[in-house]
Amino acid sequence: MRWVLYIILALILLLIILLFTKVTITIQLRHVGDDDRFKIKARAWFGILRYTIDIPFVKVDENGPNLIIKQKQKVGKEKKNHKVKESKEKVTPEESFHFFHDVKAIMEHIVGIHKIIRRFLKKVKVKKLEWHSQIGIGDAAHTGVLTGAVWSIKGGVIALIRQYMKVTITPVVSITPEFNQICSRTKLECMIQFRIGQAMLAGIQFIKYWRGGKPKLKSKPLSTFSNES
Repeated sequence: MRWVLYIILALILLLIILLFTKVTITIQLRHVGDDDRFKIKARAWFGILRYTIDIPFVKVDENGPNLIIKQKQKVGKEKKNHKVKESKEKVTPEESFHFFHDVKAIMEHIVGIHKIIRRFLKKVKVKKLEWHSQIGIGDAAHTGVLTGAVWSIKGGVIALIRQYMKVTITPVVSITPEFNQICSRTKLECMIQFRIGQAMLAGIQFIKYWRGGKPKLKSKPLSTFSNES
């Protein structure tokens, strides 16, 4: 029976090692002319375990058909003898109370999920963040305005990353304006690191909250979403 005990101890030890294993994920985004590429690299155990996903962006022929999504809402046509159907619905004080109860329940549900995600992201370390861009639209004045707008966007994104994650380095960001030519080039590389145990804990909390934290809605328009089929 000793070998059974040894196997159990080995499995427990392996589980502990797995929970404390650090995973490093590198996200690379490159846009240079027609060469667009998105790559994700995962690495653990000092590079012994590696996994790479390389995703080239979909190209669309300039002379080919474009993908356009349109949405129209047709209410009715104007006619002389057009009949308008009117409906009246009595809203009782109880129904009003149920509606405000539902709004509160939905907000609490969203906040609960947000707390789980935020707790996990606070444990994610940003080990590298480089974001370089080169832009130009052929006009000096318009290029200057666009450069300022892009700086604002990058500053907002980095501020958001600092708020939610643990940034351990100084982000390297640059924007090079090209005043006399049209160009659009971007290179983004971000490296994050977290423990597998932290990700598993966040996943378990999310599943548990999603199953048991489903808001119970009471008002007539929203109660159908909380009814189980």
